[in-house]
Amino acid sequence: MLIATWNVNSVKQRLDLLVSWLQDRRPDIVCLQETKCVDDAFPREPIEALGYNVAIHGQKTFNGVAILSRLPFDEVTPRLPGDHADDHARFIEAVVSTPAGVARVASIYLPNGNPVPDKYSYKLKWMDRLLDYARERLALEEPLVLAGDYNVIPAAQDAANPEAWTRDALFLPATRERFSALKNLGLTDAVRAGSEAGGLYTFWDYQAGCWQRNVGLRIDHLLLSPQAADRLTAAGIDKHVRGWDKPSDHVPVWCALRVEE
Repeated sequence: MLIATWNVNSVKQRLDLLVSWLQDRRPDIVCLQETKCVDDAFPREPIEALGYNVAIHGQKTFNGVAILSRLPFDEVTPRLPGDHADDHARFIEAVVSTPAGVARVASIYLPNGNPVPDKYSYKLKWMDRLLDYARERLALEEPLVLAGDYNVIPAAQDAANPEAWTRDALFLPATRERFSALKNLGLTDAVRAGSEAGGLYTFWDYQAGCWQRNVGLRIDHLLLSPQAADRLTAAGIDKHVRGWDKPSDHVPVWCALRVEE
């Protein structure tokens, strides 16, 4: 089973790219971020025509997350628990049934946190809520994939120029500490499970020729519960998508999980 995540940076603007990538890669489950549209405006028909069920948690102009699945949804839950006043569309969870049993997948668009300090406290509180959620879900002892744009640079090797990010919310010590705490609950970084190499980036800014100079960041992640990590067979980054016409500044990240017992 192939599970992927992609910050599409406006699903309506990147619809042709999304459809082309779905046809090429043929993932079973896809977590999207920054869809940037309300639920009724989501362009579901071309995606459903490819055989996907669509679960959406949208918001006008900003944020927005979705999950596409070739498997029927058993459950769909929008919103990250822990703050009823938080109206940002940044989280959606789905449960599907596979030949090996149920699997739980969440699409996550973690707050950027800049500028610091104005918006940073919201980022840290959101990460604390994510930690609480992960603890609760891990207790279920089932395959769990937390997929999305985390807006976290985990380590220096995940940035082409780490010195430029030392005061940025994506790389501040408190951000990395919380990300480490999340992994220390027992979650596996799918990409790093296969390679500790530098130069594995998922984001290239539109400015200053970052794509052309390969000045990137790795901020999109797939974190796997022990039950999912035991089934991990491969993981990768579809870097070539950033070179397509009018691309998102992020590219898809994917992992393959064995579903046969």
